[in-house]
Amino acid sequence: MKIVRVRNPEGIVYGAVEPEGIRLYKGSPLFEWESTEVVAPFDSVQLLSPVFPTKIVAIGRNYADHAAEMGSDVPDAPVIFLKPSTSVIGPGAPIVIPPDSTNVHHEAEFAVVIGSVARNVRAEDASSIVLGYTAANDVTARDLQRADGQWTRGKGFDTFCPLGPAIETEFDPLEGLDVLCRVNDEVRQAGKTTDLVFGVAELIEYVTRVMTMLPGDVILTGTPSGVGPIVDGDIVDVEVQSIGVLSNPVVKP
Repeated sequence: MKIVRVRNPEGIVYGAVEPEGIRLYKGSPLFEWESTEVVAPFDSVQLLSPVFPTKIVAIGRNYADHAAEMGSDVPDAPVIFLKPSTSVIGPGAPIVIPPDSTNVHHEAEFAVVIGSVARNVRAEDASSIVLGYTAANDVTARDLQRADGQWTRGKGFDTFCPLGPAIETEFDPLEGLDVLCRVNDEVRQAGKTTDLVFGVAELIEYVTRVMTMLPGDVILTGTPSGVGPIVDGDIVDVEVQSIGVLSNPVVKP
């Protein structure tokens, strides 16, 4: 099932993608929801980020080729940092270049959406707390990140965490599915979910030993090599095979 969160004339609701449109639901897939008889045409609703998490836990240097391009070794354990919930935007919303930065980069990622309260989850039980997977862009002000080593500042600006377009509940990262980034239709990044240094189950075990994950929270699993600058006027597409394309314009006020 592909789960989406949309805005329609009546407000913000969850739905499921069907061939004819979006089947609207009452409630939330994170707690309790119920199908309605309403199927909204695709062009009648606005796609939003599929969840609005309390926190986004991101993983650094989790593809060996990306670690190498950043001049770093592959870490012995997952490198974790946080992005604020206020950095989240949905499909079509603009990524805003902040006035403090002149070197903002795209980072295509596939993301894990947590479906239940999770604390001290063993790797072998990890799938039981996953709602599904979506695409993400860990937008980064690279110059600021490098200037003072503050990853949270460089990665925490408003609009720096596009998510979407949908949560795929039947996604299997062990199948080696493609993770791509295109800027103005030019492929910049190309990796596979099986290229991760630390897999989804390992990441869930590691993260939940540190903090409690709540329903709707997100883990960004890392980015392949090929990260690079985006500027005013660009269109950035992050595509995860079987999930869809997350597309956002870039603007500089």
